[in-house]
Amino acid sequence: MQQSEPRNTRQAVALLRRAAAPEHRHLWHGTLWLLLAAALEALGPLLGKQLIDQHLMPRHLDLARMALLLGAIFAVGVSASVLRYYQLTRFAGVAMRSVRRLREQVYGHVLRLPIAFFDKAITGQLVSRVTNDTEQVKNLYVQVLFVMLDSSIVVLGAMAAMAWLDWRLMLIVLLLVPAAGVIVWFYQRASAPAVALAREKRSDINAQMAESISGMAVLQACNAEERFRTRFCATNEQHYQARVAELRANAWLLRPMLDLINVLLLVLVIYGFGLRQLAGIEVGILYAFVSYIGRVVDPLIQITLQFSQLQQAVVAASRVNTLLQEALPPAVGGTRRITQGQLSLRNLGFGYDPQHPVLRDLNLDIPAGAFFGVVGHTGSGKSTLLSLLLRFYTAQSGRIEIDGTPLAHFSDEDFRAHVGLVPQDPFLLGTSVRENIAMGRHLSDAQIETAARAARCHDFVMQLEQGYATPLGEGGARLSVGQKQLVAIARALAAQPRILFLDEATAHIDSETEQLVQLALNELRGRVTVIAIAHRLSTIRAADCIVVLNHGRIAEQGPHAALMEIDGGIYQRLYAMQQLAQ
Repeated sequence: MQQSEPRNTRQAVALLRRAAAPEHRHLWHGTLWLLLAAALEALGPLLGKQLIDQHLMPRHLDLARMALLLGAIFAVGVSASVLRYYQLTRFAGVAMRSVRRLREQVYGHVLRLPIAFFDKAITGQLVSRVTNDTEQVKNLYVQVLFVMLDSSIVVLGAMAAMAWLDWRLMLIVLLLVPAAGVIVWFYQRASAPAVALAREKRSDINAQMAESISGMAVLQACNAEERFRTRFCATNEQHYQARVAELRANAWLLRPMLDLINVLLLVLVIYGFGLRQLAGIEVGILYAFVSYIGRVVDPLIQITLQFSQLQQAVVAASRVNTLLQEALPPAVGGTRRITQGQLSLRNLGFGYDPQHPVLRDLNLDIPAGAFFGVVGHTGSGKSTLLSLLLRFYTAQSGRIEIDGTPLAHFSDEDFRAHVGLVPQDPFLLGTSVRENIAMGRHLSDAQIETAARAARCHDFVMQLEQGYATPLGEGGARLSVGQKQLVAIARALAAQPRILFLDEATAHIDSETEQLVQLALNELRGRVTVIAIAHRLSTIRAADCIVVLNHGRIAEQGPHAALMEIDGGIYQRLYAMQQLAQ
């Protein structure tokens, strides 16, 4: 649902304040230079008036004084330009640093969001908020701090100078300000919905592009190119229509209307000057007023011309602020450490919808150093159990303990340092093998090689042209699926975890690679507690205990041989079906 304009504005202002908080000194400096530049610019026409009224009109050609006035006009113009340069660079620096800080803040916030958020989030839209929307916030800084503030000060300075010269003619010029305000109000009302819709559809375009590219193989295999193209074209058409509506508002209410008002204003001022000419009004005042009218009209035109960008920036800032308001998981500051790796589940219950529980009254003890397998039909609760054990979600009833300590009493840092995960679809960076195993941790080459040997991937890594320094390409494109999985196992083992979770890590690998995984797991017995969620039962056949889940409950548990002796048992049926499928 689109947010209202006042709420968008409030959120944008809150975001600006937060991002620019460390920049107060630079903002004050920029504002001071802006005031000085505006004062000098207001002084220029006054000097021109003196030159016209005291020397040119009466033909009093005092060359020394005229040269002094011309030199002063030139010096004032140069000084104002220099101050403008420093003011612009200072404000632009504030904008760039604030956006850099904001982008880092948004990215860091996204990294800390709970897994439940990503269950519903769309990748392309998140990328758009971190990149495109934060870049629009830079425009918001530049427009608010430079165009709005600069134009307002210039207008006030020009009005003050005109009031000092002739307050009656100034009142005629003053009519332009409320007229411009009315135009901007109508423009805002006409364009705000179109701007918000255009931003939304642009995010949808990014999301569809990212989705299509990541799933291109499946898309083409299903002969779905035309359907996806039609869906994309529909979204693109909606984006186009929103931009057309915005353009129409721009064309009617911005530059053309103000240009018309500017012409009418000049006519009124010249007419008023003509009526008062007989009263002895100085010709220099007309020159000064014509100059000041330009200094009033141009800033107002700049404000209105930038208003469409300002609208987009406000919407973008609101979207970024909404993302930053997404609740983070509560910080866990426990002091306990995982020393053994013993797991205990007591009356564990959980449901994504509390009215429809996925897990019910699970009770299980896993000794330290044991190898446990978890199997079951699709939807039995295997992945949900793993998510609870990894603290991605919090159980709604019961408790999970490690080494006799509730899960919540371990700090995030200690928990992640001693718990490893090997996912079903290995996530690899496009960097080197070494960096994929280290994953930002300060590991020595010896530690990386030890982990690779334990995961049975050292041999094929050494066959690559640069060994551990070989870039793997996006998503590890240079490796087979099995090799990717072995590198992912090496990454998990490099941290020397006390507990290792495998989420169907052998589901997509060949039998030869599966044997390597089995050898690696067998070597961990007694040193690391291994919990393997498996679809291929051959992977966990040698486990100390196999837990069979059925509709969120533990239906059977025991070693492979014992489970095979249960006539008509779930595990026996699963194993028989897999044997027939081979």
